[in-house]
Amino acid sequence: MTKVPRRHARTVDAEAGEASFDASELLASLPHQPGVYRMFDAEGGALYVGKARDLKKRVASYFQKTGHEPRIAAMIAQVARVETTVARSEGEALLLENNLIKALEPRYNILFRDDKSYPYLCITGEAYPQLRFHRGALDRRNRYFGPFPGAGAVRDGIAMLQKVFMLRTCEPSVFANRSRPCMLHQIQRCTAPCVGYVGEAEYQGDVQAAVLFLQGKSDEAGARLKAQMDEAAAALAFERAARLRDKIARLSQLQSRQFVESATAGDVDVVAAVAEGGLVAVNVVMIRGGRHVGDRTFFPRHAEAGSLADVVHAFLAQHYLERPVPPTIVAPGAEDHEALEQALGEQAARAVEIVANPGGERRVWLQMAGENATLAIRQRLAQKATAEERLAALVEALGLPGSAQRIECFDVSHTMGEAAVASCVIFDRLAMQSAEYRRFNVTPPAGGDDYAAMREALTRRCARIVAGEFPVPDLLVIDGGRGQVGVAADVLAEQGLHGVPIIGIAKGPERKPGLEEIVFPGRADALSLPHDHPGLHLLQQIRDEAHRFAIQGHRARRGKARTTSTLQEITGIGAAKRKALLTHFGGVRGVQAASVEDLARVPGISRTLAQRIYAELH
Repeated sequence: MTKVPRRHARTVDAEAGEASFDASELLASLPHQPGVYRMFDAEGGALYVGKARDLKKRVASYFQKTGHEPRIAAMIAQVARVETTVARSEGEALLLENNLIKALEPRYNILFRDDKSYPYLCITGEAYPQLRFHRGALDRRNRYFGPFPGAGAVRDGIAMLQKVFMLRTCEPSVFANRSRPCMLHQIQRCTAPCVGYVGEAEYQGDVQAAVLFLQGKSDEAGARLKAQMDEAAAALAFERAARLRDKIARLSQLQSRQFVESATAGDVDVVAAVAEGGLVAVNVVMIRGGRHVGDRTFFPRHAEAGSLADVVHAFLAQHYLERPVPPTIVAPGAEDHEALEQALGEQAARAVEIVANPGGERRVWLQMAGENATLAIRQRLAQKATAEERLAALVEALGLPGSAQRIECFDVSHTMGEAAVASCVIFDRLAMQSAEYRRFNVTPPAGGDDYAAMREALTRRCARIVAGEFPVPDLLVIDGGRGQVGVAADVLAEQGLHGVPIIGIAKGPERKPGLEEIVFPGRADALSLPHDHPGLHLLQQIRDEAHRFAIQGHRARRGKARTTSTLQEITGIGAAKRKALLTHFGGVRGVQAASVEDLARVPGISRTLAQRIYAELH
């Protein structure tokens, strides 16, 4: 985005706190130029952010016209201050609007939240390129294909290319230090360039054929392979010709299995919005190289009262600006899209077309996206109904207030006291709120002291609740028995959170699912719910999620500690030799994958020491 110089920016503030907003002075000062306007209430909360081709006309339409729809009328009634910023073009105003919507999250804007970066399939720029999964910033030295809707689509693509073109997937540190082929070569998934089983020219030929395939030019890739096979046969290189023949056969077999394939190669995103049952969903079908590689569904906030055209327009701006964009986007309802096309084209450094009225196969893809969105809505409604039933059953069984919604659950994971991690997961608004999960690296005085670990985690969490950083839960669940529940009750009392109900969910006598006991602080009796009780199912779901999250954190902490200390614990390895090993192999994983011969080639590492290192790491 090209930022507007400060001297070109104009901000107009109305006095906040007045009984009604007087827009006459504001409107008199506004220019007939593109820009962005922001509306705030008396408390300073953001109501709405919008962009305009003509600021004066657009803002005046709110305050000089009557007969607004109820949603807009309710918003205007709350306006206490309006700020405007002049931009140099409508495209620049669109960029600024998108940034402000994400920063302010106005309550009357349609908001899309997508904090996940999209993955790519990457072919590196080395002499013998590596085929790998990539997420994050792009490096100009490599070639990227995508983005794909999820990691599974990328891994499927990698597996497919391995079967057909047999490109290497090993890390550079492993590739540079192999002395014999790995198992991927034995199962015909790699041509073993690491040990010279294939020359650079032949390998590059495989890479170029794979690139053509990823670009949707399967026939051209097959023709290229056939020409190479004929050339090899003419040169009496029959082994190479046989390998090329097998690749052609695998490519033909793969083409025959293609489920959805375009007659016109290219990258296209197909966007469809659907409203049903009080929910709005937007589904994006991704076509890469002419092939359907998957889809993703988004549920926007504040979209219930808006039109589907508004939803689509908000999605296109918030999703694609400052994100990789394909050359073509099919999005019905996005009629006024010239400014967006211009902004996206400048961002992508190439033309971007937004198709509002698709035909042919694109219409079929659009129908598919609409069906996906409808199915996602119905699944969410079914999950919501189930969650409501489970929560209501749990509230009744535990005698909680009918308004109870927020449940926090704690668990501790460690291996014989090593790398203890406590987890806190949240159930709220009838769903697990993964963005609010927290982990605590705890250090109890004695390894394996679950009570001390739980006390430390709860003390840290409760201190932040008391400070107002997090809401007070309606129920605190501890994965454990009376001891852990007693610790939790003591911590809540110390922090002044006397009104928070506490329960522990302990495994029953036979430690089988469905036989759990619910224990309470200060009570000798435990509550056993029937195995098919909806409230027990909700507790099991929350408990299992806390357990999973704790184990995941513990394994990461333990693995990090063990990885960094592995070489330090080997006799004869000092700082200099450790650095030489890590530099030569690119990290501990490379050292672990190296053979004794590979280790002995590192300067300063004798064969005896190499044998010791290999023995310690295996």
